[in-house]
Amino acid sequence: MDLPGYYEFCCRVKIIAGHDALEKIPDALAQLNAGRPMIVTDKGVAGAGLIDIVVDAIKDGVTIREIADDVPPDSDLRVVNRLAHVYREKGCDSLIAVGGGSVMDTAKGINIVVSEKADDLMKFSGAHVLKRPLKAMVAIPTTAGTGSEVTIIAVIKDHEKHLKMLFASYFLLPDVSIVDSRMTLTLPPAITAATGMDALSHAVEAYTCLSKNPLSDAHALAAISLIGKHLVRVTKNPGDREGRLAMANAATLAGIAFSNSMVGMVHTLGHSVGSMCGIPHGVCMAILLPYGLEYNMHKSGHFTAELLLPLAGAEVYAGTMKERRTEEVIALIRRMNQELHDATDGRHPRFFKEILDNEGIQMVPKEKLPDVAKTALGDGSIVYNPEELDYDDFLMVMEAAWEGKPLDKNRIKKG
Repeated sequence: MDLPGYYEFCCRVKIIAGHDALEKIPDALAQLNAGRPMIVTDKGVAGAGLIDIVVDAIKDGVTIREIADDVPPDSDLRVVNRLAHVYREKGCDSLIAVGGGSVMDTAKGINIVVSEKADDLMKFSGAHVLKRPLKAMVAIPTTAGTGSEVTIIAVIKDHEKHLKMLFASYFLLPDVSIVDSRMTLTLPPAITAATGMDALSHAVEAYTCLSKNPLSDAHALAAISLIGKHLVRVTKNPGDREGRLAMANAATLAGIAFSNSMVGMVHTLGHSVGSMCGIPHGVCMAILLPYGLEYNMHKSGHFTAELLLPLAGAEVYAGTMKERRTEEVIALIRRMNQELHDATDGRHPRFFKEILDNEGIQMVPKEKLPDVAKTALGDGSIVYNPEELDYDDFLMVMEAAWEGKPLDKNRIKKG
C-alpha cells in the first residue's frame, strides 16, 4: 500500500482555540453576517452548566432566538425535522452547536433542512447531494473525540427503522469551530476515556487506510502524539486544563485527518454494533481499534509501526526492534484501554462482553453478533479498509472483540 500520487484535501473551517475562545463568537458571527442563532444542545450539556458559560460569553452583540436542548444521545431524524420548524418559527439566521457528535450531527441536519427550505432531511441523504452553501454554523465541541466540528459528515439515525444514515458534503463543514478548554472540564472520566479513544481511532485509521495522503498524515500524527501524552493523564486528573485543551486540539486534528482520508473496518463494525445495540460510538472504537490493526497488519502494518513514535515517544520507539513495532503499537493500545479501565473503576470496557445495562444485562449479547456482521456489510467505510472483508471476517473479529481475545491470524484472509 503506497501513498497516492493524487489526493484532495480540504478544511475550510476557521478554528478558534484557547482557554477563553468562546468570547470570539460574536465577532465570528458578525463576519458571517449573522446574529440571531439557535443554540442546539442536549440535556446533559445544559445540565452541566455549559450553555450558561456560552451564553455569558456571547451575550453582547448576539441575540439568541432559541435554545433547543432536547437532542437525544443518538441523533434522531424526527428531532432534526422538528427543530428545523422551530428554527424557522423563531426567525433564526444561524446555528451554534454545543455538544458531542450527536448534537453536531443534529445541527448539521437542521442546517440542511432550513437552508434547502425543505420539510424532510431524508431527501438529502447520501454523499455530495448538497449543491450550495448552508446557513452560518458555529460548532463548539464538549467532548474531545468525534471531531465533528471539522468534518464533512453527519450521521442521523432513523430510530423507527434502526438505521444510521450518512450525509456527506463539503457544505456540511461548520464555518467556525470553537475549541475551549472550559467545555470539557466537567466531562466524567469514563466519557473522557471513550471519546479520547474515538479521536485515536480517527487518527489511526486515517493514517493506515487506503485514502491516506501527506496532509492527512500530518494531522493524524499530531493528534496521536497529543493523545499518547494526555489521554490517560487527563482521565485520572479531569481538572487538568492544559490536558483538556490538548485533547480537544487532538480531536480536532484527528477530525481533519479522517475527514480527508476516511476510515476503515474499525468504524465499519463500530457503526453496526453501535446502531444495533445502542453502544456509544467511542466505546465501540476503543474496543475495536486493536482488532482493526491486527486484521490489516499484513497490508498496512508498516504504517502502523510508524505510529509507535508519536504514541509512545522516542525512547520506546528506539528501544523496540523494527520488526516488533507493529505488534507493540497494538499491544500499547490494549494497555491504554486497560489503564483507562483501571482509571475509571471499570467503567471503560475492554471488550463487548463487559458492557452491561443498568440491570446487569449484556448490551451486546453473543447471539446478536451474526446480525452485527451482516449489517456491517452495508457500511460505506468498508471500501477504504486495506484488506477486503466479508461476513465471515466481520463475525470472526466481533467474536474475538466480544471475548477480549486476540485474532486467530490463521483465519485472516490475505488478498
